[in-house]
Amino acid sequence: MPTMPHHLIKRSPVLCLLFLGLLFSVSCAVMKNNGQKPTLFLIGDSTVKNGRGDGGGGLWGWGSFLGQHFDTTRIKVENHALGGTSSRTFRTQGHWDKVLPKVKAGDFVMIQFGHNDSSPVNDTLRARGTIKNNSEETQEIDNLITKKHEVVHSYGWYLRQFISEIQAKGATAIVLSPVPRNTWKDGKANRNALDYGKWASEAAAQKNAPFIDLNQLIADRYEKEGEEKVRSTYFNTKDHTHTIEEGARVNAEVVVEGIRKNKKLELNKYLLKSSRTAGL
Repeated sequence: MPTMPHHLIKRSPVLCLLFLGLLFSVSCAVMKNNGQKPTLFLIGDSTVKNGRGDGGGGLWGWGSFLGQHFDTTRIKVENHALGGTSSRTFRTQGHWDKVLPKVKAGDFVMIQFGHNDSSPVNDTLRARGTIKNNSEETQEIDNLITKKHEVVHSYGWYLRQFISEIQAKGATAIVLSPVPRNTWKDGKANRNALDYGKWASEAAAQKNAPFIDLNQLIADRYEKEGEEKVRSTYFNTKDHTHTIEEGARVNAEVVVEGIRKNKKLELNKYLLKSSRTAGL
């Protein structure tokens, strides 16, 4: 910190006051920068942000309503999810490269992919699929869309890369299992405990990252409320994957429920105390 020469202090009280004012301004600027509020980043597919996140076509992702549960005077919420992406293409198409530089120590990043990871690994339509497990297995392809050679990894591997890069920034990565689709069998909601939910959980555990089993939490609620209500209230009749507004709001509530269940998750302290979780 700069000091003012003693001879100037004695000769010019005005200069002394100006100097002290300058020191105060600098100190305030430093404190403001050091006290910068954290950001909760969301990355994922269209079930997190559908289209532009404005309800186009009557469809919404849960990320559009999650911010309503947080004290946004203390934390920012940024939804960077993008429809049509998988854990692989969110990276290879450059979307992650735009988000990662913004992540700083003390931030949080929620990760929810999986719905598009089951697509073909290589085709002329999307070429977005990943290997269906959480292994180190790879598959080399000549991408039919990009016309480039590419090494494709497992779904779990891509999640682990996200987690590692987030943690390297001093931020907290939070992995979520994919939300259930509006498909039912014998009154039971669609679940992914044996595939994408399982692999997401394994990847999170390997990196000591918090995991929210969003699929199970939502499916439990769906079954409690019943197939008829879910079909008529949370989805439209044409789309079994993407929710309408009421469904997205419910899913956001369940995300909050998952946060609250993890008492050690620092993100809890930024939730609004009046926020009501699903089922309450």
